[in-house]
Amino acid sequence: MKLWSMPSSGNSYKVRLLLGLLGRDCNIIDVEYLTEALDRAKASGRLPFGKAPVLELDDGRLLPESNAILCWLGEGSTFVPSDPFTRAKMLSWMFWEQNQHEGTVAVRAALLNYPHRRAQATPERMAALLDQGHAHLAIMESRLSAHDWLVGDAVSLADICLYGYTHTAGSRGGFDMARFPAINLWLGRVAALPGYRGIGK
Repeated sequence: MKLWSMPSSGNSYKVRLLLGLLGRDCNIIDVEYLTEALDRAKASGRLPFGKAPVLELDDGRLLPESNAILCWLGEGSTFVPSDPFTRAKMLSWMFWEQNQHEGTVAVRAALLNYPHRRAQATPERMAALLDQGHAHLAIMESRLSAHDWLVGDAVSLADICLYGYTHTAGSRGGFDMARFPAINLWLGRVAALPGYRGIGK
């Protein structure tokens, strides 16, 4: 398999993380923002939606969207709950991550860290993203203050999915992670999983 992956992206990272946790081999092809590699990948048709990550299977089929890739890779593993309702709850967290969490936590980090997006980082927008992101993190904190994992009694794709942008919310997004002790403990539990790899790996 090949993974067309943006090294700095939490969406790409969550796929690399799951590959590590599963112990699966994959050829990682870096396609960072504003690089010729990204332009070539787009021109070759390897990025159906115009962005990474995209998993290219051995038979040439292309699977875009990070959470769809997580579901495909996780099929049949312990990261997908066997109980149908618990599995649906896992998916609800994953949908929420893309629909809500990423739109504040990841976007604020992008505006701060990608030079080509800094013009969009008006004081008003950054303040609003900070407030909204803290509110989204508080939803996670509420769950994790009483449970080790986001769904059921074991780590699932929901945890891998939310870890991608949450673990750099303070360092890259400027969020006050001291407010969220349960999230910080959860981050440590994810980082202690066998096969864990950091975002730079």
